[in-house]
Amino acid sequence: MTTELLERSATVTLPDAGTLIVPAQLDHSTARTESATTVTTYRVGAPDIQCRYPVIVGDDQVIGRAYRWHRDWLVITTQGERNLRRPPKGTPGTNMAAAHLAEEYAAGRIAAVPLKQLLAEAPTPLCGPVPLLHPRMPVNGRNIERAQIAFAGLAAHHWRAVLTGFPGSDNHWFLSCELCRWAGPKFWSHLRGRNGEPPSPRRHKGGCIGEDKVRQLIPAYHQ
Repeated sequence: MTTELLERSATVTLPDAGTLIVPAQLDHSTARTESATTVTTYRVGAPDIQCRYPVIVGDDQVIGRAYRWHRDWLVITTQGERNLRRPPKGTPGTNMAAAHLAEEYAAGRIAAVPLKQLLAEAPTPLCGPVPLLHPRMPVNGRNIERAQIAFAGLAAHHWRAVLTGFPGSDNHWFLSCELCRWAGPKFWSHLRGRNGEPPSPRRHKGGCIGEDKVRQLIPAYHQ
């Protein structure tokens, strides 16, 4: 059974796929092996269009990518995919995943891949039909109903899904803001508002076009 598709216009300007990963702040970590301690310097890049955070060492060499799925954090390396489960309370999942990857790399259990190679292999943002459900989401009546509600909410608040369908309320969903050129991962649970109220007009980092203009353009804030 395949997921149904949502028709959408192909005229929306989407971000350049080559700009979706940018280096983030350096993070110095100590990775321990069985016989010695090796200091490995790494940085966590911004998430790509699949909501995966690259962990980068040296001259833009990616030792793995991390992503969140139903509160677990998973990593993808040259050795395949591994579920690290949930991070300890108070520890960001990206920090746990990055430290794990640094340790694996220092021990020689995984290899690095050039960032340029991953960018070249990244999927292109879709301008045509978008799957209703994320590939990891089971196709059943409940998920389809929730996905239809989510897509209606995205349309009402000028958001667009640029690659995958509904991933669930608390999984990262890469979206493009139709009011400006911002694109990045969001949670549907943060976008649907609470107790019948609309979501925050700030929308995303950078403040979008300003809260007053957002309120003017979206009818939900006038009801």
